[in-house]
Formats: sequence, structure tokens, C-alpha cells
Amino acid sequence: MTAVAYVEVGDRPIKAINDDIRAAIAAGNEVVVTNTLSRHNLGIGLPDGAKVRFEGSVGYYCGGLNNGAHIEITRDAGWGLGEAMAAGEILVEGYVGMSAGASMRGGLIHVRGDAGPRCGVAMKGGDIIVEGRIGYLSGFMAHAGRIIALGGAGDACADSLWGGEVWVAGPIASLGVDTKVVEPEPAEVEAVEKLLASRGLDDAGRDWKKIVSAQKLWYFDSRDSRAWLMI
Repeated sequence: MTAVAYVEVGDRPIKAINDDIRAAIAAGNEVVVTNTLSRHNLGIGLPDGAKVRFEGSVGYYCGGLNNGAHIEITRDAGWGLGEAMAAGEILVEGYVGMSAGASMRGGLIHVRGDAGPRCGVAMKGGDIIVEGRIGYLSGFMAHAGRIIALGGAGDACADSLWGGEVWVAGPIASLGVDTKVVEPEPAEVEAVEKLLASRGLDDAGRDWKKIVSAQKLWYFDSRDSRAWLMI
């Protein structure tokens, strides 16, 4: 049975806290982080195989540069959760602020509540599951990966989407620039539902809207006045 090490945040320096987390992981322990006080920059660059649970809310950039760790946050998270993560998993039991998964390249972020604006901005791979609603400009300039929102989406959804996908089961306030809704293939729906089922979210007869790039900005010509009006 894996031992559990406890690390307290409080008002201690962030570097000392993260050093303690890394030392506990290196010793082969699972880590429980207490008295989080919504502090910023916790659990940055955690290694593959690590298991860390933050008991409470965390501030911005928690789990950034994740390289394969399993991270759990028992309450809410600030902006930039999992920013630039390459692998691993982050589970948030509550709400996340803006830009969750910004520039992420792989792995999975699962949010039980709502996500703020710009969820998945510039993401390059991986999956983001939001059981609630995603805020405005979610998927902005995403190049790859999937954002899956079960509770709807805000304004300008998937604006300037490049190569990723935004799946929405619920109302969409408005689509962003250069996007379109397409009918997903049965195999694609099956893959999404299989992922959700693996997270305990069984098929509830969802009416999926798959949003992809309309590809007009792929061939942008600065001499085309209509293109400028679109932007």
C-alpha cells in the first residue's frame, strides 16, 4: 500500500511548498496538500506517475506543465489550470476560472462544474471535459484536441478555431468567427461517449453539436476586404 505524505500550504513560500511536494513524490508517496488558501502556482511540472490531491481551492496556474501526474482539486481552481500540460490528468470537483488548459499538448482535464472564458485557448492536444458550461471564447485559436461541454457554451464559441474540435451538448450563445457546426460521424460520437463513460458520465441521450473550423482564415488574404470584416 502506497504511503501518503501531507504537505501544508498556508503562508509558506510557494517554492518551499512545491519542493516539499516533489520530495514526497520522489520518496514514493501519494501527496495530500492541505490548507491551500487558493494560493497560486501549486503543483507545477509534476512528473509522470505522481498522485497529488489538493484539499480545498487553488489559485491560478495549478498543475501547469504537468508531465503525467494525476492531480485532484476538491474545490475550485483559478485561471490557467493545467497550462501547457503535456500528459496526465487533472480533476476539479468545482469551478475553474478562465483559460483552463491553455496551450495544453496532451492529457485530460475534467471539470465537474463550469469553466470560465477561453477554456482551451490555443490548445495543441488532449481533452477537456466540462460537465457544466464553458464561458465565452472557449476554444479560441485551438490547433488540436477536444473540448467537450455538457452544459452549453457562451458567446463566440470556438472563435478562430484552427484544427481542434468543440463538442457541446446544450445551448450555444453564439459561434465565433470562422467556425461551423457539423454533423459528427457515429464513430466520433461513440469515441466521445466512451471517454465520458470512462469518467462515470454515461450516455444520457445527448444532442451533440460538433464545432470545427470553417477554414476561411486558413487562407487569409490581407487584400480581401471581406476577410477583414469577418475578423
